[in-house]
Amino acid sequence: MKPLCNLIIDSCCDLPFEVVDREGVDLIKFPYVMSDGEHADDLYQTTTAHGFYQAMRDGEQPTTAQVPIPVFREAFERAIASGVPTVFLSFSSGLSGSYDAAELVHAQLMEEHPEAELYLVDTRLASVAEALLVHEALRQRDQGLTARELAAWAEEARFFVDAQFMVDDLEALRRGGRIPGSVAYAGSKLDVKPLLGITADGKLALTGVARGRKKGVKQLAEYYRKRKADSRPGRCVVIGNADCPKDAERLKGELSKDDDSILFLESSIGPVIGSHVGPGMIAVVFWGGDKREELSVADRIARKVKGGE
Repeated sequence: MKPLCNLIIDSCCDLPFEVVDREGVDLIKFPYVMSDGEHADDLYQTTTAHGFYQAMRDGEQPTTAQVPIPVFREAFERAIASGVPTVFLSFSSGLSGSYDAAELVHAQLMEEHPEAELYLVDTRLASVAEALLVHEALRQRDQGLTARELAAWAEEARFFVDAQFMVDDLEALRRGGRIPGSVAYAGSKLDVKPLLGITADGKLALTGVARGRKKGVKQLAEYYRKRKADSRPGRCVVIGNADCPKDAERLKGELSKDDDSILFLESSIGPVIGSHVGPGMIAVVFWGGDKREELSVADRIARKVKGGE
């Protein structure tokens, strides 16, 4: 059965290229800049994860930028011209202004083409957490959801994607403005491996620390055991790594001790996310509980006042 809608995704989902290289899927490539100029994050089609992270180890300090407005316009115009209802699943607005740019372009085009079906969803996720949502969205699309239904599904499903990741240090995140300098300073002085998660509003939060990478990998596995909501045989767990494949294998082994039926989707952290987390990041992503329920009472009241979820 031919899918009832198309998808636009962005490269910050960090999925393997072969997973998204299919009919009806358009990839928006985030830019990043190295000492030799600007590059497009093409899910490692023109470079390798090891080459990128080795350059960082050798002193390269890549920077990133928002997706240019013309790139969004071209992608959205292609979607409208195709006549096929389309959903755009975007990198978290809590970590980039690109979603705001996409909304601006979308509003302009909807005035020009009021009959078009083009839906935008802020996933409030990043990297391999975004990957799990996109991966499942592809399956839901292939099972027959319409564009309107798929957008509504994603708006709800994003709150059930749980993720924890470990980084070697917080300096790259501090340099990119993703965490306060005081947090990075404290992490470096304590000589620990920081553990981070993604909040309900799509921002980063320090969730714990580990003394050493081996202990950190075990803590990631324990985090999964405590918080997983899906216990069916064959459930999908995403393992992401920034050029540390041995740690990824160690994490898979830890998770498989209790259940050898898990289907692992493995991914290399892309250069845009990698520019902010640095080499050595390792992540586990899975379907968990509703993150909105973890908000404090005060935050829930604030969201209600603002008319949010």
